[in-house]
Amino acid sequence: MNTPRTTLYRDKQNAKFLGVCSGIADYTGVNALWVRLGFIVLALSMGWPILAYFVAGILLNKKPSHLYTDHDEQKYWQGMRQNPKRTVREVRGKFREIDRRLAEVETFYVSSNPRLNAEIERLR
Repeated sequence: MNTPRTTLYRDKQNAKFLGVCSGIADYTGVNALWVRLGFIVLALSMGWPILAYFVAGILLNKKPSHLYTDHDEQKYWQGMRQNPKRTVREVRGKFREIDRRLAEVETFYVSSNPRLNAEIERLR
């Protein structure tokens, strides 16, 4: 899983300073406010997160503006980063549901249209 969508970036579009907290929020799917508040609490209690913030601000790349096409895609990739097995299971379940619905449509049209039914049987 080494794609651009599974990489941690600095999010300069939603940034307050360097974009590290908003990048972490985008990566994890947590609200940026909570990430910033957590950073402030850690920085005030320990001190070293300030140094880590500046190092991350220097080392992390800026998030590409074309990374996600819409909000649903962003949510999908956040879920993929958090729990890939669950996300794959959800996608597989959606495909099963689509296949089931398609089979129902096919059954409806074939059972109500004897000519179509005969045509399908002749093709088999």
